[in-house]
Amino acid sequence: MLQQLGGMVRLSGLTLRHTFKRPFEIDLWVEQLYQLGVRSLTITNVTLLFTGMVLAIQTAYSLAAYGGKSFVGDIVALSVVRELGPVLAALMVAGRVGAGITAELGSMAVTEQVDALRALAANPVRKLVVPRVGALVLTLPLLTILADTIALFGGLLMALFEIGQSRAYYMSHVLGALTITDVVSGVGKTVFFAFFIGVIACYNGINTRGGADGVGKATTNTVVVSSISVIISDFFLTKMFLLVL
Repeated sequence: MLQQLGGMVRLSGLTLRHTFKRPFEIDLWVEQLYQLGVRSLTITNVTLLFTGMVLAIQTAYSLAAYGGKSFVGDIVALSVVRELGPVLAALMVAGRVGAGITAELGSMAVTEQVDALRALAANPVRKLVVPRVGALVLTLPLLTILADTIALFGGLLMALFEIGQSRAYYMSHVLGALTITDVVSGVGKTVFFAFFIGVIACYNGINTRGGADGVGKATTNTVVVSSISVIISDFFLTKMFLLVL
């Protein structure tokens, strides 16, 4: 396990170093932005839509006895933007994108395509890792912003049709509860989440051994480890942003 951790740290350093080196692989970046970002829109938006709806219903009925129905907009906004939006979007991406990256690179590794790149004097980190990690770092914050908006819309639907609040009332509480600090801290976390997911997925993919069975094990390991890393790092990032902002 320590060997794997050390390998991931080393890969992180190599990724950061090669990210800003010219020439930039623009075509590879564009392809990964589409594959990892655009194609993840559906899963993140659907997840957060129903999360916002469930959160609004649960808040309204749980606080009804205490006269807290009026705070539905506040609670949905703060919960989604600060925590649920970033974490759930990252977990969905870890499951879809992380597994996909590991399976793709793992298949290349077991068929010796990665070794072929090295034989041709091409750097696997530059060709395979940097575009994928970079695309994740760029797209996950944008996916989160959109998913947060969709979640707030889900809460609005419940406020209108289940709780009996007006659109203006709900939105006034949402906008009144949120500050720029909440948005920055929530979206800022996703930059770290994306980097962790990308590095873990690429490391497991490139170091896959053992044929198809090895690819399956590496893919499972990526989903588990990246999901745990999101949850654990969320605690420390929350503490950091509370101290800094």
